[in-house]
Amino acid sequence: MPQTILHIDSSITGNQSVTRRLTSEIVARISAPDTTIVYRDITSGVPAIDSDWLAAVRQTPDVPSAEQQALIDVSDALVNEIRNADTLVIGLPVYNFSVPAQLKNWLDQIARAGVTFQYSEAGPEGLLTGKRAIVAMASGGTPAESPVDFAWPYLRQMLGFVGITDVTLVAADRMAVDAKTAEQSAQEAISALAA
Repeated sequence: MPQTILHIDSSITGNQSVTRRLTSEIVARISAPDTTIVYRDITSGVPAIDSDWLAAVRQTPDVPSAEQQALIDVSDALVNEIRNADTLVIGLPVYNFSVPAQLKNWLDQIARAGVTFQYSEAGPEGLLTGKRAIVAMASGGTPAESPVDFAWPYLRQMLGFVGITDVTLVAADRMAVDAKTAEQSAQEAISALAA
């Protein structure tokens, strides 16, 4: 059955980016000839949420102004890319122990009550279920899943919050400390991925 992959890059380092290379390798590894690939480079701009966004998107005016509709359209487009995808491949460079600002902006845009999650008596319930995510993480010195890694646990939590709980980590961590070992670990994880 044909699948759709949403490929998201968030690194600001361009051609030198380890996560951009890893996400491309992951997409190539899990793609079939009939796979549809939707690519989004979020460094080219995902607006941060603000009070205008809240008024437009969360408070859902009956008749949005043109400015409000433009804000709604951006968020809706990002949510629909996820809805239409079977698999998300996300580049996660670690900046200052956490996620890049542009990736945080993307997560803020897609976390919408009544759209991607809802509250119930049992707590929050994600609505974007039945999807898989593969996260390509790279760091200079932050060990993945260590007490100082605030990037991977946060991203995993946010994906689960909107219903994406099948999440795999491909880590090339501590590149500045031992690049060879980090690369080898990432390549082994990619090789183990099933299409």
